[in-house]
Amino acid sequence: MKSEVRDIVIIGAGPSGSVAAGYLEKNNISILVLEKQKFPRFSIGESLIPRCMDNFEEAGFLKVLKAKGFQKKFGARFIKRNEVAEFDFSKKFGDGWDWTWQVPRADFDKALTDHLTKRGVDIRFETKVISLDYSNDFWKITAKDINGEKSEIKARFIIDSSGNGRVLAEKLDLEAPPKIYDHSSVFTHIREHSRPKGIEGKQITFEVLNTKTWFWYIPFSNGYSSLGFVGPNSWLDSFEGNSEFAFKKMLKETDFYSGRFDDYDFEFEPVKIKNISRNVKYIHGAGFALTGNSAEFLDPVFSSGVAFATESGLLASKLALKQLNGEAVDWEEEYSEYIRKGVDVFSTYVREWYSGKLQDIFFHPEPSPQIKEQICSVLAGYVWDPKNPFVRNHARILENLHRLIQQEKII
Repeated sequence: MKSEVRDIVIIGAGPSGSVAAGYLEKNNISILVLEKQKFPRFSIGESLIPRCMDNFEEAGFLKVLKAKGFQKKFGARFIKRNEVAEFDFSKKFGDGWDWTWQVPRADFDKALTDHLTKRGVDIRFETKVISLDYSNDFWKITAKDINGEKSEIKARFIIDSSGNGRVLAEKLDLEAPPKIYDHSSVFTHIREHSRPKGIEGKQITFEVLNTKTWFWYIPFSNGYSSLGFVGPNSWLDSFEGNSEFAFKKMLKETDFYSGRFDDYDFEFEPVKIKNISRNVKYIHGAGFALTGNSAEFLDPVFSSGVAFATESGLLASKLALKQLNGEAVDWEEEYSEYIRKGVDVFSTYVREWYSGKLQDIFFHPEPSPQIKEQICSVLAGYVWDPKNPFVRNHARILENLHRLIQQEKII
């Protein structure tokens, strides 16, 4: 068995792990990335939000990603029967990026790892962590590649960006009850040969079927589009037949998009992810940090997944570097509390979306421009901005705003 020593091992080569690796490569530290799959590989999480752009830029990816020509995303549209709520990222509160991308993740993630490889980062695809042990301030990691060859890596720190693989969460018994219960997702891709011209064929749209169930349409620049539903297990399970038949029946439940995709074949059999929300007891410990979906995943309704993945991946890499350089790091305050603040904001918005209160706010016929700008900043991912009252007082202000709306209806 081959043995080697690295400063930091990163588990997972998705956006979180890639951003961590990109930052550390720029700072000349010895790293190894272990990825159990072969890229390109399909992944969900195809709609980004502007906060991601700051993180991609700091990790050295922005130039190469811009050159790929991914579909630019300037905002988002929400539809509920005859009601429409549109958010334009250029009309948000505060500073920050006014656009981002919506991407086929297979192509996007490979662009990240290809660039890392060119920068000299050692990424080992189709290599799975099979055991690990921490003692005397070092991890001993045993990994096995697709050919069955094992290697033993000694590392001072692990950044677990394994996403749904949840390597450390499972091996260290860190799983915790999710914040959002009983919600699942089903999705597929189509190739649109007659996509509408203009914004209708470019803009991401969320169509609300009922308070707890919604449909997404995400068009990509390569002519493909992502279609998906999120809802309670009881709703998804009510459609009988195989996954393709059931998905076509679900499409008939839409209003705005009903009939539009009838003539398209699915590029792959619709994939169902049961109980999509994930959570852990804590996101750091002796010699490790969890990032992205390996730590927590809320819900895809506001596309926050990749934002938290890149935010936590970048921050974990910065703090790990400081620690390895002999600087004191308060992981609870500098990492856990920071990430938790953002998660708490988005958790409130997700919870109130499914309670129906946020939907009432979104679809108000005469929204306040100032309030809309502040909410738009949250949707853009700037959930650590204390100047924004919809961040600073997120739970109370949404409750008070909804109460005012209800009083308007009574009057």
